[in-house]
Amino acid sequence: MSGDPSTIPTPAESAKAPATPTGETRLALVRRARRISRELARLYPDAHCELDFTNPLELLVATILSAQCTDKRVNAVTPTLFARYPTAADYAAADREELEGIIRSTGFYRAKANSIISLGQQLCERHGGEVPGTLNALVRLPGVGRKTANVVLGNAFGVPGLTVDTHFGRLARRFGWTNATDPVKVEHEVGALFDPKDWTMLSHRLIWHGRRVCHARRPACGACELARLCPSFGEGPTDEDTARKLVRNGPFS
Repeated sequence: MSGDPSTIPTPAESAKAPATPTGETRLALVRRARRISRELARLYPDAHCELDFTNPLELLVATILSAQCTDKRVNAVTPTLFARYPTAADYAAADREELEGIIRSTGFYRAKANSIISLGQQLCERHGGEVPGTLNALVRLPGVGRKTANVVLGNAFGVPGLTVDTHFGRLARRFGWTNATDPVKVEHEVGALFDPKDWTMLSHRLIWHGRRVCHARRPACGACELARLCPSFGEGPTDEDTARKLVRNGPFS
């Protein structure tokens, strides 16, 4: 389903369309979603991937390490890791104990080491040691799901994609863009509201807003500049002074 403006339904079509998560017409939902996107662009003009990398392989490995781990912790580990294993062949031939020792602080280090070694082997066997630039090829690699694939595609290859992590999913539901909890459903339903060219930057901006303002437990509603557009306003403190104390200033890497 395309996010192209030509697919936005007419008012007559919207009136007959099934109810959206907020009960808005489809047209109203699309317009509000895109208005939120424009506001996020204003609020976070410097939004970007907060994992440090210089090439697709580094980003792929860093994203695998970021599972259940902060970007800041990953970025503390990767300079040593990338210097020790600069190519897919190096990961394929890695000494498991040495690799585990380098990545131990990222958590789940044994499973991550397994994925990274297998990843290196598969890249060498199937892709000449290079990271492929398509979703179908990426998700067939060890340790790579749609979220990881979209991070790599959007940030290393310039291919639009939505990165549905916990922040993205939470904000998409709070904004009433979807009711889905399954990441793939969230990806498709949110993607249909926007032009594909905006997907990658929308992902960064939602994640930045989720880390800084729209927290899981106590969103800083009273300090949120999107409050007037958000159907979930009031889930967190609405008093501005109280809410301001909840805002976390980046960077987070």
